Amino acid sequence: MTSVLTTDHPAWHSQENGTVARAVRTASGIWVLSHDREGLHMRCVQGTEDAKPTFVPTDPACLPATVPAALRAGLDELGVTQRLANPWLWDAISTAILRQVVRADQARKLYRAWCRTCGTTVQGPFGEFAVSPTPADVLALADEEFTGVGAKFHRTALQAAAADYQQQHTEWEHLDAADLVTALTGIPRIGPWTAAAATADFTGDFSIYPHDDLAVRTWAAQIAPDHPWPDKKDKAFGPLWTGWAGTDRTALHTLTLSTLTWGSHAP
Repeated sequence: MTSVLTTDHPAWHSQENGTVARAVRTASGIWVLSHDREGLHMRCVQGTEDAKPTFVPTDPACLPATVPAALRAGLDELGVTQRLANPWLWDAISTAILRQVVRADQARKLYRAWCRTCGTTVQGPFGEFAVSPTPADVLALADEEFTGVGAKFHRTALQAAAADYQQQHTEWEHLDAADLVTALTGIPRIGPWTAAAATADFTGDFSIYPHDDLAVRTWAAQIAPDHPWPDKKDKAFGPLWTGWAGTDRTALHTLTLSTLTWGSHAP
């Protein structure tokens, strides 16, 4: 029996047979990853295999002791899960930017159109896959190219992030999660939500994720519908969520990522 894979990132494509697959860029090349009933499969399709993708396991045994019983029961059913720690910080940043102001399904379509139109396309076992355009590519795009792909609103944020990334990415890649969030908020039009989402994607540490995110609230309410959750406009959800974990970052990571994983497999 294989572990459950977290597929919250919009690069994951579902196949008719239940397999999920995506392309991802590491420091040395582009890989095509897939997950099926037999487990994970990875193949380098461009560049070298020197830098391999890595996956972060999450065990529900590490959930906070104080979470509601119904929520715990739903998350326990997942068992130990795995999530790719995005090996390319630039993709994590640009993905978080493209999620600004739009719903999750719209962001997924926008990200895929962005990669397909402006990024690098490779061949995989299920056809073509695409990865994000590089920062240099982004800075070379004309304004109308952003508009054409549907990213007119995100243009200035992507351009500012690309320029800063070229200058500072080496330093950023060696920061711990909290410091990386702080560094990314220094980019124009990058607020705390975008910085935290990008950092969680890159580091695999979801104790830093924006815990009052709509996705977290939505899936938690679906897992435990009888729990008296705060109203959507009530700012009490974040403190409630983090309060269950207290100072235990592993517990907070487990609670948040497990909930997002449950959502990525919900009907």
